[in-house]
Amino acid sequence: MELEGLTEITSTGELEEVVGAPLQRVLDKQRPALHALDREWLAASPFCLVATSDAEGRCDVSPKGDPAGFTHVLDERTIAIPERPGNRRVDGFRNVLANPHVGLLYFIPGRGDTLRINGRARLLRDAPFFDRMVVKGHRPSVVLLVEIEEVFHHCSKAFLRSGLWDSRTWDPEAVPSRAHIAKNLERPNDSMSELEHYYSDERYAELLYDAKA
Repeated sequence: MELEGLTEITSTGELEEVVGAPLQRVLDKQRPALHALDREWLAASPFCLVATSDAEGRCDVSPKGDPAGFTHVLDERTIAIPERPGNRRVDGFRNVLANPHVGLLYFIPGRGDTLRINGRARLLRDAPFFDRMVVKGHRPSVVLLVEIEEVFHHCSKAFLRSGLWDSRTWDPEAVPSRAHIAKNLERPNDSMSELEHYYSDERYAELLYDAKA
């Protein structure tokens, strides 16, 4: 590992010497509650990332996705995110039980700007509004309830630099398939044909909302 000759930043003062101080309008843009425009964003967003950490500060980021508007707005300070069938690791939920602080990043496909929400979360196993979060017959068994502390919009520079939404930059074959990765790292005793079927889009499409999958 090439770790010699490192010059580490160890204070906020050093950090600001390197990157500079933010403009006051950047500091002032965060708000404690949802605006009508934030609600419009949530209604149009089909995907978000949920960042959590455990009691010792070990972090996790989990993707959440559903049809646009999947995040249920209870009021200007409270939102709810349904859990759908997955691999049942629920690393982020385990973290929330130990440390309720969460960070959310909401995307709209094709848009470079994002909506950021920070707050405190709780896990619910039932509530009257669960009935309004049913998708393809699946009623969530767990919902992440987030009490908002900060909300603000973030600019598109990272998306422009990466070309994320520019299809000319897409190269899904640049790395081995999910089945190949599983064969080498996780399931060496399974055949490639079994793994290719298991990780196929067609199979996933059939099981997206199957709680027994």
